Amino acid sequence: MNKSTYTSQAASTTDVELVPYHCKHDATLHTFYLPEEQRQFTGMPDEMLALAKQDPHRHPVVITANGRPVGFFILYDGDDLADYTNTSESLLLRAFSIHYADQGQGYAKHGLLQLPQFILKHFPDVREVVLGVNTRNRPAQKLYLMCGFQDEGDTRMGLHGLQHILKMSLHR
Repeated sequence: MNKSTYTSQAASTTDVELVPYHCKHDATLHTFYLPEEQRQFTGMPDEMLALAKQDPHRHPVVITANGRPVGFFILYDGDDLADYTNTSESLLLRAFSIHYADQGQGYAKHGLLQLPQFILKHFPDVREVVLGVNTRNRPAQKLYLMCGFQDEGDTRMGLHGLQHILKMSLHR
């Protein structure tokens, strides 16, 4: 999530939006790039979209800036959710990424801050969002905590090491 080669510029909350995935996003999403030190912690949009087409429990979401895709993630409501929470009215946030060329602009933060409203609109019965973040991925941990997720001390072993389980309660 850190990027030193691009200058940081604050994104306006009015130009960043969360939208359900649509095939019109494909051309841009398939060009997403992450360096290996970031890629080890997430799934790339093209790989995640292929899985989502086979699994109705995976709901792809695109982060746009002025209508252009800059980020991507999956909201998941299937069996794997039980590895993260006992709450049945939950969604698991997976494969969160911002295209490398668009990092440092505030898009991740503004997208995550819109997550509660997006979920209220598209998943009205959901009361909690959970995620697993690798203990070595400090920039992502900091971002999630800054955007309303809480670390209650729960951990689990992931594919690439120990993960903190973070939760965001959606008060209705």
